[in-house]
Amino acid sequence: MGSHPAEPSRTALSPFATLDPAALAALPASTPLTVRSAALSPPHLLYIGTGGGKLLLFSLQTPSSPEFLRLIPIGATRPISAILPLPSVARVLLHAEGSLLLADPLLARPVRRLGSLRNVAAVAASSPSPSSCSLAVAIGKKLLVIDLTLLEADELEVQTREIAAGVEGISVLAWVGQDSIFAGAASGYSLFSLSTGQRVDIFALPESAGSPRIRPLSGGEEVMLLVDNVGVVTDRFGQPAGSSFVFNSRPDCIAEVFPYVVVAGESKLDVYRRRNGAHLQTVPIAKSGSGVLTVASDDDVVVIATAYKVFCYRKVSAVEQIKAPLRIKSYREAISLLEEFESDGEISKDMISFVHTQLGFLLFFDLRFEDAVNHFLLSESMQPAEIFPFIMRDPNRWTDLVPRKRYWGLHPPPKPLEEVIDDGLVTLQRALFLKKAGVDTVVDEDFLSNPPSRADLLELAIRNIIRYLCVSREKNLSPAEMEGIDTLLMYLYRALDLVDDMEKLASSQNSCVVEELESLLENSGHQRTLAFLYGSKGMCSQAVAIWRILARNYSTGLWKDHPNLPEPDSHEALADKKSGEEIAAIEASKILQATSDQDLVLEHLGWVADIDQDLATAILTSEMRENQLSAACISSMNLDMTA
Repeated sequence: MGSHPAEPSRTALSPFATLDPAALAALPASTPLTVRSAALSPPHLLYIGTGGGKLLLFSLQTPSSPEFLRLIPIGATRPISAILPLPSVARVLLHAEGSLLLADPLLARPVRRLGSLRNVAAVAASSPSPSSCSLAVAIGKKLLVIDLTLLEADELEVQTREIAAGVEGISVLAWVGQDSIFAGAASGYSLFSLSTGQRVDIFALPESAGSPRIRPLSGGEEVMLLVDNVGVVTDRFGQPAGSSFVFNSRPDCIAEVFPYVVVAGESKLDVYRRRNGAHLQTVPIAKSGSGVLTVASDDDVVVIATAYKVFCYRKVSAVEQIKAPLRIKSYREAISLLEEFESDGEISKDMISFVHTQLGFLLFFDLRFEDAVNHFLLSESMQPAEIFPFIMRDPNRWTDLVPRKRYWGLHPPPKPLEEVIDDGLVTLQRALFLKKAGVDTVVDEDFLSNPPSRADLLELAIRNIIRYLCVSREKNLSPAEMEGIDTLLMYLYRALDLVDDMEKLASSQNSCVVEELESLLENSGHQRTLAFLYGSKGMCSQAVAIWRILARNYSTGLWKDHPNLPEPDSHEALADKKSGEEIAAIEASKILQATSDQDLVLEHLGWVADIDQDLATAILTSEMRENQLSAACISSMNLDMTA
């Protein structure tokens, strides 16, 4: 029964209507109406029972304007203490002055008494099954079960049986699961098995404890037993299950609107998280008269009734709750909510992906690039093309691939990375100025205390976009998307001068668009990368031509990007000149050994042979090519090699 973790206050329930039942029903002022009970039933029906023996029906279909539908009297001296909708048998059960009464759901007919039962102290209904349901009824020391079956012509078959006796003063019942009936009396809580009729005493209540309260939870598989201000949760066998709830005061009543437990008392409504008992929200109630009643239905609506007023609240959706902290850039709270709703099963996988993407873009525009990409990678629905506009300005070859999503309108449209950073730095400078003036801002405190440089931010952004695109390469994407990813990866590698990564991408199987990269690589002196790219695309003539140029021009510095070779002006340069030529010859020979183009082989065999005769021989004798070289061609080439 320990204390529970505190969570940030938030709006889990929001008001949508306040009812004055007497005014809506147009009752004369001389006949005051006091609310004693309330219940919700689909679709959008609200029942109100009064201390003066009236049952009222309202429609909440139009939330902003509740509609009064009908009123039926059941007897002026018979206050209605409980209302139980029984949709499976098309009835509404009323507990009034120790009797059980049945009404039709729309109150179109007068109520009828259920049997001849008197002095009923408590009643509970089982989970409905098609066209039938059962009631547990406490009378004196007896516990009865009444089975109701809906017949043709809207008639009910009623069968009554006694399952237990011996418990004095039962005042509350709850039916949990198919077989378990929980009973609460001043002496404590007991559990009855419907199948065996046996009773198990769960625990006693101290004499100082208030009246017992029982509330089924989690779709009828668990139950909360109230001991003063502590809600003890058990399974349907009476064994402890999960956390207990420690309330600020003893509740008047308890309800569940999954994933929340709602309690009412002391002119307020408190909302707790069902999974761990954490307090989430307090809603003040403008109490009018005595008595507070709570009821929930359809995992969506909570009704709080005082003597003369009824307050209606709707569960705020997971999406709307997550939006709220995102609007003020409270990312930790938003992530915590997302994780909570995910663990509670309150949010779909598609929406989880959507939220991760939205988080990613917000963090991206806040210059938190690593965190942004982490969220992009957690999204299963984000399309890699959504990153393209940050790398290449529109319009471009891939503009039509970019989905025009606005998400929740919380971030600006994508724009080139440099502009994102420049705008972010302006925002950061403005926040610094406001902070010095004593004004709070939503800018990250780490940025304010240690402002990053533009160059550092640009490199960080590029490295993280590279990380995202590299992971995206493993997905099953369209050819056009793969072309965009690989081509833009090459742009980003070039921006950071990541030569090894450029050459690895260019020499492997890739989807780079050559014409988008030729001038970039040529103008920046990355001929080796371009040669590898030509080779991987089957552009053998262009690839070998570059290797020939590189072999002849080692001393010009074209090999300076190769990590294993010395600088051309060093003492080792002349001694190692051969190794640079050999690398070019080796790469050229790989292409020439695989090609069946005799003219290409004839054109380049000579310079390869000048560097390495063995490589030239391997080219002539290679069995890798689809069509072998002709004998005349080989003879001619041999003559050239020996000349």
